[in-house]
Amino acid sequence: MKTIPYSLFTDFDINLFKAGKHFRLYEKFGAHLAEVDGQGGTYFAVWAPSAKAVSVVGDFNYWTEGEHDLNVRWDGSGIWEGFIPGIDKGSKYKYKIHSHNSDIKTEKADPFAFYCETPPNTASVVWDLQHNWQDENWMQNRKDFNGLDKPYSVYEVHLGSWRKKIEENRSLTYAELAQELVNYVKETGFTHVELMPIMEYPYEPSWGYQLVGYFAPTSRFGRPEDFMALVDAFHQAGIGVILDWVPSHFPSDEHGLGFFDGTHLYEHPDIRKGYHPDWKSLIFNYGRNEVRSFLISNAVFWLQHYHIDGLRVDAVASMLYLDYSRKEGEWEPNIFGGRENLDTISFLKELNVEVYGSFEGIQTIAEESTSFPMVSRPVFSGGLGFGMKWMMGWMNDTLEYFKKEPIYRKHHQNDLTFSLNYAFSENFMLPLSHDEVVYGKQSILNRMPGDEWQKFANLRLLYSFMFTHPGTKLLFMGDEFGQSAEWNFQQSLDWHLLEYDFHKGIKNLITDLNSLYKNQPALFEKQFSGEGFEWINYSDSENSVISYIRKGNNAEENLVIVCNLTPVYRENYRIGIPSSGKLESVFNSDDLKYGGSGLEQNNLQIDEIPWDGKRFSTVLNLAGLGVLVFRIK
Repeated sequence: MKTIPYSLFTDFDINLFKAGKHFRLYEKFGAHLAEVDGQGGTYFAVWAPSAKAVSVVGDFNYWTEGEHDLNVRWDGSGIWEGFIPGIDKGSKYKYKIHSHNSDIKTEKADPFAFYCETPPNTASVVWDLQHNWQDENWMQNRKDFNGLDKPYSVYEVHLGSWRKKIEENRSLTYAELAQELVNYVKETGFTHVELMPIMEYPYEPSWGYQLVGYFAPTSRFGRPEDFMALVDAFHQAGIGVILDWVPSHFPSDEHGLGFFDGTHLYEHPDIRKGYHPDWKSLIFNYGRNEVRSFLISNAVFWLQHYHIDGLRVDAVASMLYLDYSRKEGEWEPNIFGGRENLDTISFLKELNVEVYGSFEGIQTIAEESTSFPMVSRPVFSGGLGFGMKWMMGWMNDTLEYFKKEPIYRKHHQNDLTFSLNYAFSENFMLPLSHDEVVYGKQSILNRMPGDEWQKFANLRLLYSFMFTHPGTKLLFMGDEFGQSAEWNFQQSLDWHLLEYDFHKGIKNLITDLNSLYKNQPALFEKQFSGEGFEWINYSDSENSVISYIRKGNNAEENLVIVCNLTPVYRENYRIGIPSSGKLESVFNSDDLKYGGSGLEQNNLQIDEIPWDGKRFSTVLNLAGLGVLVFRIK
């Protein structure tokens, strides 16, 4: 049967699309099951302004061009559309596009497809989005779990390699993950899970960062409704879901967005702005209204239809700077002579205004590695509008410090304490992500110096410092039990390591640190404010000991933290305390259940002896490479 003229677009939709203000494009573009004149079928719409002909080809017409030609709209929008009777859910299709610019005809996957064939196959699949959501309680109260003054501890996961069915040589399905992964994240106490990109991608070694199907969860692990059920299961377990989102670049695969209608439609036409030299990929044209609508609609889509709680936006620095990874002469300054991409800045602000205005209780998180100002400040005050920003400086300095032999640490204590000089300039998330355990960097565990005991003690020290440092937290899968090997996306994590006491101790530590973080308001109520932190002593580099106070809204819940950064046992070590009373131990990284030596510190008397600029003080015995956390009673 031939294509029937039909449209989901109103004149208002077209005006919004042309103006770059239509943020629900997925309701119009793509393939939508419909009934027209009593006939069931599918409506198709695609943007291809430089095409002179567009056909829908698929398994329903033997992939034959000309059987189902779409009609171009008269309004100059560049939209081709039409209704094809008899095409049902599950039909495979592509758009055959004949460009005005050449005689070459290309077959393109649908940029708005809800479902795609499993790679290496590349066709789009007609689908709908059906799921009986059971997460009403989470969605209604999400703001109470997802706010900036709440505990926010993130477990970063690559779904394909978290755990595999070894006997079947395959990854877990979405349905299996809804049982195993959800239960594990709940058991270890993380408040959120961050999924490395799950939008459809053709190239496995890209880890999902080279996207083609922006509106389709990868079919490697199941159907769209199966992924919805996974999100639903996380929510029912009280766990938030963050998606890694990649608006920074896309691959040049023939079926993808590149050179879509024979022109640079989605990518910037100037190679200085449209091609990424590091990743050999294409860069979106952030100044083109229709492209902005596409990207912001995509962000809105995941928040609306998949109940996603946050978006971690990848590679923001590469978007913000015109000279990113470019030599002199390979980039062009903006109209003011600067290196900032003004189109990107405008796009990111508009993105954040839209998603925060439309969805209560969500967060956007920028992976931004430079000192670009006010990334996590509201748009109305001149910021980019993100909720949080990754604290890459803390990550680099801290890992650099911890890999040093303890005997040399006294010369580098500033590397560890420097982060507090700028910790409150942004809403920072402390990330130990997948990027830190690949490409020869070694696992976090094997960066630690010393013999086996000291390696694990250093790891306990690092994690305890991380969880008591201001800011939210992110840990990559495997780090929570001391994965020994670097991450390999083709293999499962080494779960057998949990048979060994030291690895089991790390998992116990992370579980208890998550509990400490969630149950001690001083660690989260003012985690982005200088009012929530006070040094006791950061300058005792000779002993490599630092001490500080974390503060919440109630002074009676304030915490005192002491870190001994060498294996040397410190006896009768005095620190200043701001008030009288006793110190009650609430956490000790040297506990036997973590693999420590078991040195205990309980109900210590506070003396009226001035020390460290405080009126009072107390004396502690500090285990080597240990962290103590106290509450003043």
